[in-house]
Amino acid sequence: MKLPPRELGRYFAKPDPGKAGLLIFGKDSMRVALKRQEAIAALIGPQGEEEMRLTRMQGAELRKDPAMLLDAVKSISFFPGQRVAFVEDANDTAADAILNALSDWRDGDAQIVVTAGDLKPTSKIRKAFEAHPNAYAAALYDNPMTREEIEAELKRSGLTRLDPSALQDLSALARQLQPGDFRQMLEKLALYKRGDETPVTGADVAACAPASTEAALDDLLNVVAEGRDGELDPMLKKMQAQGANAVSLCIGAMRHFKTLYSVAANPGGRVFIPGSPMQKERIQRQAQTLGAERLEQALTQITDTDLQLRSAGQHAPAMALVERMLIRLARMNRR
Repeated sequence: MKLPPRELGRYFAKPDPGKAGLLIFGKDSMRVALKRQEAIAALIGPQGEEEMRLTRMQGAELRKDPAMLLDAVKSISFFPGQRVAFVEDANDTAADAILNALSDWRDGDAQIVVTAGDLKPTSKIRKAFEAHPNAYAAALYDNPMTREEIEAELKRSGLTRLDPSALQDLSALARQLQPGDFRQMLEKLALYKRGDETPVTGADVAACAPASTEAALDDLLNVVAEGRDGELDPMLKKMQAQGANAVSLCIGAMRHFKTLYSVAANPGGRVFIPGSPMQKERIQRQAQTLGAERLEQALTQITDTDLQLRSAGQHAPAMALVERMLIRLARMNRR
């Protein structure tokens, strides 16, 4: 059965122990891993792995030993409690072993938990879980975290006392960061507030939020966003001499222009902007000047350049590609 998106958060927090299996799949491997950890922990409890009620295996292993999963499903633990047979990074080469274990599953067997990448609708594994009357298939998409997910992460981190500005900033951050990065930031914030009984403030969030880029890259991207393309060449040469590479520049540009687009596309809304108050004002001016439409075009150019850099057939010098992209972005300011 398909697990509806609106029920994902509740189900991962409290999965049904009577189900035969759970498939979690999606493009974002970190998001998949976090949800898998949450579901397995809820099934077997904090002592489950120590009590050997969790059996792990790689999907690739099932190609060599198809019986491994069924053996794990049927094995009996010395300790009482729910058991889980976990298959990581599965694909259709492991489909026969997984389908066989699902069809032979009986009450009292270990629950089968499978994680995978972005499975197509025609995938044997995906089709089997979606069609099974006693198993769930959970598709994770690259959508911003929901309010329910944000609240669950705050509770898990022990951050229960927040003033309104901190909650707004954290909600804005959750829309911009990947779930794994957001969780790491909350852990840093919890450590930062350890021993401090006062509520978390917006200043506390800003102190622990990940910096958008290094200072030199911030300066470069401010120059680009403000249309000062004549200053690019010496800055790029200096950064290259300091060890900057084309991919890191492209990633930095993507982050900066995503922030600009978030600000421009949400007039009057609250968007978390990292950096000093002066940098925040600068970002807001850049976003207002460029506008959402041009920033959307800029993000398309950055994405195209990133794909070129990662292409196996790309022969043009990488830094030349990035420099051309930055010049084009800077000149968008003049239109």
